[in-house]
Order: sequence, then C-alpha cells, then structure tokens
Amino acid sequence: MTTLDVIVLGAGAAGLMCAQLAAHRGRRVLVLDHANKPGKKILMSGGGRCNFTNLYTEPGNFLSHNAHFCKSALARYTQWDFIELVGKHGVPYHEKKLGQLFCDHKASDILDLLLAECAQAGAELRMHTQIERIEKTEGGYRLHTSAGPYACQSLVIATGGLSIPTLGATGFGYQVAKQFGHALLPTRAGLVPFTITEPQLKALCTELSGTSLDCMASCNGVSFRENLLFTHRGLSGPAMLQVSSFWQAGDTLHIDLLPDRDALDWLQQVQRERGNSELKTVLGEVFTRKMATLLAEQWFESRPLKQYTPAELAQIAERLSAWQLVPAGTEGYRTAEVTLGGVDTREVSSKTMESLKSPGLYFIGEVLDVSGHLGGFNFQWAWASAYAAAQFV
Repeated sequence: MTTLDVIVLGAGAAGLMCAQLAAHRGRRVLVLDHANKPGKKILMSGGGRCNFTNLYTEPGNFLSHNAHFCKSALARYTQWDFIELVGKHGVPYHEKKLGQLFCDHKASDILDLLLAECAQAGAELRMHTQIERIEKTEGGYRLHTSAGPYACQSLVIATGGLSIPTLGATGFGYQVAKQFGHALLPTRAGLVPFTITEPQLKALCTELSGTSLDCMASCNGVSFRENLLFTHRGLSGPAMLQVSSFWQAGDTLHIDLLPDRDALDWLQQVQRERGNSELKTVLGEVFTRKMATLLAEQWFESRPLKQYTPAELAQIAERLSAWQLVPAGTEGYRTAEVTLGGVDTREVSSKTMESLKSPGLYFIGEVLDVSGHLGGFNFQWAWASAYAAAQFV
C-alpha cells in the first residue's frame, strides 16, 4: 500500500495545476489518469494554441445553477496570477480579441509549464492507470487501481466532464460524486455547434459551408456579438458556440446578420439613391457574393430595389436583422468544448472545493456545475478552482 497526502484523479488542466500547487506546499502528491498522456484537452484547445485565460474574467462569464459559487475562487486566483506564471516560464503569448490570450507558438507550452512545475515540486504522475474501486477510510481514502492499492488523506476529483470522448472524457467523476452522496445536476453539451435538418435551411448551410460572417446571436435573453460559420451540418463559429450554452431543444435562435446597421434605414436609402440596383447586388456589398445571391434568390426573389413596396422592404430588413430559426439539435459531446451541469455546487465548499458530504474529497474544474463562456474562461476556472483546493488538501 502506497500512502500519500494527496491523490489527484485526472491529469488535465485542473488536476495538474492542483497537483503542482499542493506539492509546492510540501504535500506528497500523486496524479492518476487512465489516458496514455497528460493534458490532451490542453493540447487541442484554441486550435492548438491554447486560449489559456481571458483578460476580462469575471463571475458573469460563468454559468451555474449556483451563480455565486465561482466568485470566491476566481477572486483568489485571477487571470493576472496565471499570466504571471506564464511569464515566469517565458511562454510568449498574445491577445487575439476580446481579451482572449493565446500562446504564440503551441498549446504544449502550457502543458510543459504545468509538468515542469509538478516535477520541480515533486508531484508524481502515473498514466495508464484504471481506478477500480474507491473506499472511505478513517484517515481518508483507499484506491484500488490497475497499478496497485493507494491510500491518501485528500482525494481530488479533476476528471472533467463528458465533452470530446475521443480525448478520454468519461463520466467517472460523476460516479465518484454519486458514490459519496452528491447530487448531480443534469448534464448536456455546451459551447457546441448546431445541427440543421430542415431541408431548405440545410441546403443553404451546405451551399455556404465555410462562409463566416459577423453577427449578433441571441437566445433566451442572452446575446453574443461574434462570428457565425456555416457548415455542412448546420451552424458553428464563436457566436453559435456561445449561444448554444443557453439553448434548449425547441428554442428559437435570433440572428442579426447586419449588427452594425439599421437594415431598414440602409435598404430605404439604397432604394432612394440606387433604385435600379438588384437586391443581390446590394447584399453583395455586405455579404460574400455567393451568400448575397443565395439569400436574395431563396429568401426574397431578387429584383431591382425600386420594385419592392415599403412593406416588402420592411420584411427583407426584418429577415436580415432578426433571422429566426429552430435548430434540430447540437453536435453533442462529440465536439462540445464543455459539459454543462455536473456536481451540485451547493454541496461543495466555495472556499476549499471540499465536499460537504465526505470530508477529504475535493472537486475541481469541469466536473463541477460551473461552465465558462468561450474565450479562455474555462481554463481560468480550472486554474482558480485548482488553486482553491490546493491550499487545503
């Protein structure tokens, strides 16, 4: 029986962060993971550049049934703290947009940073290890694993959610939570593309596959100004990913394809000044030629602007500025960046991340019912929740 102070389950962003911080406190720490390599989700994030935090992180960027839960951890380990760690390791980075910080070179710079901190502090990693059984003991927890038995005082669950199962995601953390009496809030895919099956709309998306444009996307009272991307399966891009976290099956999406102008004022002005111009030509001034032609012909029956009545022009403007559609669904966990829902935070200490049901058991990162917006916020939650737990394990 190998006995340690802390065992962390999960060698992802939150798990590695917690392990190195706890080890720097002098704790004997072991990280266990069933995967063959650590940090797989880190490596593929941000298109391989890892959007590791956001300059504008605040509690309002997070979704949870318990909106106040994330405030304490985010206040105690901020984006500036992680940026300082990045600077310490000489990792070059840049702001892409909207406060999103990316590595200049590759995502492995962030993983290497975490592994270097673990090595320096003496935190050990053991990959390819299956957890067969967990038992509560008088002094903590006993784990029966494919690598033999382990005992620890503090057990940290950093196993993530269900998103992107090809990278090794499982519901194991939820099973552990249930075993020790925790309630789970319903899970679903978040930050995920939409699928379209309605034939005419599906044909439009397929024809425009690869086309991207700026828009304002809204659903259930929440709006995001970002890019929309048409795909063969439906709608993607940052705007769609953001709004997907607020969408439920059957809900209507509202999309303003002309967020920088009043569509009706613009069309009326062009009608007055260039009435002989065809609608598709006019739309070609703000959209790609292909998109302008498709919209004009499929939605509006393109003809010279002077031939449209005021009511018809108003209908065109309404369709462009308030396009309404009901997606068939989303692509699900296969491509989702986060899992919404999870371990109910009302049964976890917001100060320490320790279970209120089973002393010595901690939950950090995505396994908890805390999910960030797109743009580096989920990584910042990983760093902050890991820091909170690491001070007490």
